[in-house]
Amino acid sequence: MKKVSASLNAKIYRKRSFFHISQYKGKQRPEINEQVVFTLGKNRQGKTQALQVQEWLFVRKQQRKREYWQQQQDEFENNRQLFTVCAMAPYILLAAAWLIGKVPTVLPLWYIIFSLMAFAAYAKDKYAAENGSWRTPENTLHMLSLFGGWSGAWLAQIWLRHKSKKTEFRRIYWLTVLINLSLLFYLLFSPSGHRWLSIWR
Repeated sequence: MKKVSASLNAKIYRKRSFFHISQYKGKQRPEINEQVVFTLGKNRQGKTQALQVQEWLFVRKQQRKREYWQQQQDEFENNRQLFTVCAMAPYILLAAAWLIGKVPTVLPLWYIIFSLMAFAAYAKDKYAAENGSWRTPENTLHMLSLFGGWSGAWLAQIWLRHKSKKTEFRRIYWLTVLINLSLLFYLLFSPSGHRWLSIWR
């Protein structure tokens, strides 16, 4: 059995050890005095040797990625309640407008129905992703948001943690939110928008 000798430097183990090349994971062959991370074990002859040897730089990069991901998750958890309130805001505002007779019943119902549909679609897609079954097309999710279901989609992203990290998807999602809110403001605050709403009273 061929062995590769290298100086393995670590904070808690500074002795010279040996490891078989099959135990090394890295982009290239190890070099003398290269810093690595490893665990100590014994070979078939009962001698102590380094096992699961990896490049220190690679391990450090992975640690930084995990630390960054954990930081993002902590921030997400801390802001979850705030995001939930923001996602529920359209329902509150439309309900208030309906109570004072500013909007027809169909408008808040429209948003509620499409939000429920969007939440259900996200839940179904997450289940499909976890179980390897047929996925819901992203275009379908975006169309539901565009037609007013963006609030339910946001709640799904918050509480189901689905599609909450995919950058390109979220860009398009927020574009659908912007378009839908622009249309809503048009209906609520423009004379022609009022005429459209009056048809449904």
